[in-house]
Amino acid sequence: MANKNINEMSFLDHLEDLRWHLIRAVVAILIAATAAFLMKSFIFDTIIFGPSKSDFLTYDLLCKASQLLGFDSFCGTEFNFEVQSRTMAGQFSAHIWTSITFGFIISFPYVIYQLWRFISPAMHENERKHSRGFIIISSLLFFMGCLFGYYIICPLSINFLGTYQVADKVHNDFDLNSYIGLIRASVLASGLIFELPIIIYFLTKVGLVTPEILRKYRKFALVGVLILAAVITPPDIASQVIVAIPIIILYQVSIYISKIVIRNQERKERKARQKA
Repeated sequence: MANKNINEMSFLDHLEDLRWHLIRAVVAILIAATAAFLMKSFIFDTIIFGPSKSDFLTYDLLCKASQLLGFDSFCGTEFNFEVQSRTMAGQFSAHIWTSITFGFIISFPYVIYQLWRFISPAMHENERKHSRGFIIISSLLFFMGCLFGYYIICPLSINFLGTYQVADKVHNDFDLNSYIGLIRASVLASGLIFELPIIIYFLTKVGLVTPEILRKYRKFALVGVLILAAVITPPDIASQVIVAIPIIILYQVSIYISKIVIRNQERKERKARQKA
């Protein structure tokens, strides 16, 4: 049976409970953001501007991979663009929002834990027991997505956009917020996309999604994935394929997860009928 205390709470009690969980999550983000704020040199010089350096890890690996195939892509690429701040508070504002972004990424497991603490009282005891790994799995998926966005999507985007010119007279000078926005969007979008199996799990639990529906619309999902890959990557086939492959794998894993959820629900229903 679900926790009886949840039935005794009014709507305002639920809101009050949610408010405190949100406050704890925000405090954790602010603490992590403060730590990131104090590490300005490492955050910006090493992480933020890392993909704009020709000796970045990804470029070296892609160069070696292309050489094995007889090409010379990503080798010796030099970035001549400049990153500028054109407003008085531009650099300070970028510092603040970048710190908050890092604070959210670092404290993501605790944020998910607070979400689980809020919804867990409404679960049955066996559901709470089986969902404790939710925090670990969702955090791992999120961090994997962030790493994928940082080490794959960001370098591919910067390598293409940073060297692209319509004419020799036009020199690339990027605004600081534009550059950081590309990094932030790539990392956070990838982190959230990698949460697809978790989303499918809960949608299957509430009956909105089934393995049959996922298989039926797999072709449409494939088209959607390719469109998404085209939006978040440079307009070349190799980059789009690199981004599309893990998303397609996640979709296939989601079908398998949905199948397991349905199987477990059917098993519980059979046991309930046998007891009746």
